[in-house]
Formats: sequence, C-alpha cells, structure tokens
Amino acid sequence: MKQASIQKTAPFPWRDFIRRVAVIAVPIALQNLLTTTGSMVDTMMIASLGNTHVGAVGLCAQFSSLMFAGFWGFVGGGMLFFSQYWGAKDDDGINRAYGLTLTCMMTVGLLFCVMATCFPETVMRLYTDKSAIQAVGVEYLRIAGFSYPLMVFSMGMAALLRCTDRVRLPLYGSLTGVAVNIALNWVLIFGHLGLPALGVRGAAIATVVSQGVSIAVVIVLAKRSGHRYLLAFRRHFRWTRALTRSYFQKCFPILCNEILIGVGNMVINVVLGRQPEEAIAALAVFRTLEGLVIGFFAGFSSAASVLVGTLVGAGEPDTAFKRAWRLVYLCQGFIGVVCALMIALHGPILHMMGMHGESFNIGFGLIAIYAVAAVIRMGNWTMNDTFRAAGDATTGTVMEIAFMWAMLLPLAWLSGMVWHWPTLAVFACCYIDEPIRYILMQRHLFSGRWIRPVTPEGRAALIGWKPER
Repeated sequence: MKQASIQKTAPFPWRDFIRRVAVIAVPIALQNLLTTTGSMVDTMMIASLGNTHVGAVGLCAQFSSLMFAGFWGFVGGGMLFFSQYWGAKDDDGINRAYGLTLTCMMTVGLLFCVMATCFPETVMRLYTDKSAIQAVGVEYLRIAGFSYPLMVFSMGMAALLRCTDRVRLPLYGSLTGVAVNIALNWVLIFGHLGLPALGVRGAAIATVVSQGVSIAVVIVLAKRSGHRYLLAFRRHFRWTRALTRSYFQKCFPILCNEILIGVGNMVINVVLGRQPEEAIAALAVFRTLEGLVIGFFAGFSSAASVLVGTLVGAGEPDTAFKRAWRLVYLCQGFIGVVCALMIALHGPILHMMGMHGESFNIGFGLIAIYAVAAVIRMGNWTMNDTFRAAGDATTGTVMEIAFMWAMLLPLAWLSGMVWHWPTLAVFACCYIDEPIRYILMQRHLFSGRWIRPVTPEGRAALIGWKPER
C-alpha cells in the first residue's frame, strides 16, 4: 500500500516525456517543414507567371486536399491498429492491418487520379467561376493527377514507419523528394538547361517525378535497415474476418468524419473561389503557409497517436492519460510560437511569394485571423487524434461534423454567396465553431472515457481504472 501511494504522488517524468515526444515529433515536423518549404518555393516560382497561375495551382491543391480527406480515415484507423499492435508486440496484426489500410487508401488515390486526368474541366468548374483560372488548372491537373496514387502510397508507408519507431525514414524520403521537386521546377517551369519552358505543366511533371523518387528512397532505406513490416508483402494480405470487421468498425466513424469534413472544406473553397482574383491568389499563398503550422502539428499528432496508443494497447491506461493532456498543451504552445513568427515575418514572406498591393493586404489579414484560430484548432485536432489512437473514434468525429454542418457551413455560404461580405469576414466565419468545441473536447479529455483498447492486454488493464492527473 505504501509503495502504491508513492507511485501515485510521484512527479510526472517530464524529461523522459519531452525526449519521447521529440524523437517522434521532430523528424515529422522537419519532414513537413521540408514539404512546406518546397511548396513555398513552388509558389514563388509560379508567382512569376502571374496571380492567375498562383490561384489555379492553389485550387488544384484544394482538390488534392479533398483526396486526403477521402483516405485519411483509413490512415487514422490504421495508426490506431499499428500503434496498439506495436505496443502488444503483435507482428501479424501489424502486417495485416497495414495491408488492409494500404488497399483502402490506394482505392481512393486511383479514383482521384482518374477524376483529375480524365475530367479536369469538371473539377475546375466546381472550384471557381473564373475561366482564365480554370484553363490553367486544367493544364496542371491533367499531369499532376498521376502523382495522387504515389502520394497515397507514400502516406501509407509513413504512417506504418512512424508507428513502428522508424520516423526518420519518411524524413529522408521527403528531403530527397523536395530537392528533386525544386530542381525540376527550376528546369521545367522556366526552360533551363536547354529544355522548353513548360510553365505549370513543368510544375506538374516535377510533382509526379519527385513523388516517385521519394517513395524509392524510403523503400531502399527500409530494406537496408531490415524493417520487418514494410516489405513483408506476402503477410500484408492475410486478413482475418475478425480483423477486417474490427478495422472497419474503428475506421467508419473516422472515415465519415474525414469525408464530411472534406466535403465541407470543398464547400468553403467553392465560396472562397468566387472571391476576386487577388483574394484567390492570396488564399493560395496562405494555404502554403498554413502547411507550415500543420507541419508542426502533424509531429505532435503522430506523437500523440504513438505515445498514447502504444500504452493503451500495452495495458497502461494511467500513463497514457497523463501523457495525453500534456501533449495537447505542448502542441498548442509550439503552434502559438510558430504563428507569432508568421505574423512577425509576414512582410518579407508575402513579398517573396509574389504578393503586392491588395493581394498583400488580404494575405496579411488571412495570416492574422489564422494565428488566433490555429492555437485553438490544433488543440482540438490533437485531442481528436489522441482519442482515435486510444480507440475512441466517435466522440471527436460527431462534434466536428455536427458543428461544421450545423453552424460553420451555413454561415460561410450565406456570408460569401448571399450577403457578399469581404473576403476576410468570410474567412473568419470558417473558424467560428472552434472555441465551443474546444471546451467540450477538454471535458471529454479529462473524463478518460476515450481510452478504449483493441488488445486483450489493454482491455484487462481498464477494469476498475479511473483517471488521475
């Protein structure tokens, strides 16, 4: 009894906790920072072609974001199983879950590839009513669409590697891919080294090639390091009925969430795509900068999934709970610092990315609004990802969908399409639900009811357990 009392009052091991977070989060944040840097360089190069080209490529990026929404539910479900099976040391479970996850993801990637390469006019008409932007976007999508299955495959590999303590391999792949993308953009967009200047078609070709190179690097490094899951192809498709049923039960709420959120974001982009051309260009630049914030967030999100999910699967709910709420606040603190830096450096950043006059003013307004909203929003996202990794794929999903469709989308549509408010006012409406959800999510976080293991060890440890800070 005395020993148990001492354990309860022992201080939280912050040093070990920070070290574990850094081991997972830093490589992922660096990987995303590299990707964002590559996107910024792309935007700077394309900006020299004019606002029409920047806006068109930015809207094409929103179409690929819709694809991410289509497969991200499978990524979330897959990471739940990867991390918990990794904690339980179940090799067969990891291999089967990876094969099932990758199959579902690739189905989505191939569907969007067909839509982009065969029906690009329909896609662009959906996102904007500006004919000049539509024409450039069609040119870009016909080629860039072939990169979609490659992006999906890369995401699936990265999810598995991160959950099995190989977080650096995706980083190395991204580093190589970004370098190739920047070099090919310089050559193909402007026609250097004796090649013709291809404009946005050159940017699209660079995207496809760089994705293929990134995948090849990760596969080679995984083979050299002896990773026993990524290349175990024969074991990936030995699915059991119990696993398949459990997988889709866990994935279904996440999938519904991501699809409905993706469609909701598409509606928002349709509204924003009807704004003036300067605003569309500023939004395209902002989305690139937003990737910087999301890049840092993704590191904490993956850390939450692995550090919490692994403990839940291993039967340590108390440690998982204590780590979870600290991860949320740690994430928000870092995101606040990143947003402050974005505001402080907005002038040189926006000028480098081709923003001047009205487009510059709108761009700064977008950054200022987002800097306030992002701290709350990333807290919500981290909590939701933590819930999912621990087995609760429903609570955060229901809240996010309900608030988006009942509150956010009607207000965004009315403000932009009916009342014709200024662009910045319409944009601010897109975050109006975040503070309310944050309060509700905090209550659920500290209740501990989100810990729902899928492993026998986890379920046994949960009997009689109550959360303690």
